[in-house]
Amino acid sequence: MILISGEDIMVDRRTTKHRQLILDVLREADGHLGAKDIFRKAMERDASISLATVYRNLQLFEELGIVDGKRLDKTRCWYELKRSGEHCDVVCTSCGRVIAFESPSIDKLVREVEAQSEFTVTKAVLYLEGYCRKCGGETAPESTGGKE
Repeated sequence: MILISGEDIMVDRRTTKHRQLILDVLREADGHLGAKDIFRKAMERDASISLATVYRNLQLFEELGIVDGKRLDKTRCWYELKRSGEHCDVVCTSCGRVIAFESPSIDKLVREVEAQSEFTVTKAVLYLEGYCRKCGGETAPESTGGKE
């Protein structure tokens, strides 16, 4: 049994101290974390954890439906505990900061897609790219037009 947010979640895997540690790091996170971020935070508490253990358990947690892993571009994947309901992520293309937000429009879009197609949507992944205020202010930095 694995403890998440004060609730016991029954899984068909044994609980290990590293599994619980990874989930604790995710639960305490203020936003999304990459696997290496999770590893660094876990290492602060238990130096015996390995990066391979983090990757293996993140994959297991995704399979069990405990964690959502989102590939937000070609090279980065971010993890968070699974939430109820769909949400959207905004990603800064400069610094990589990720902010999650919920909107009734997302649920409305999912219902509309289901009504107009022969699909039952089981997962919606939506993210927007842009520049956070630190990196680009109110508008994106000017393009160099391919010139450096």
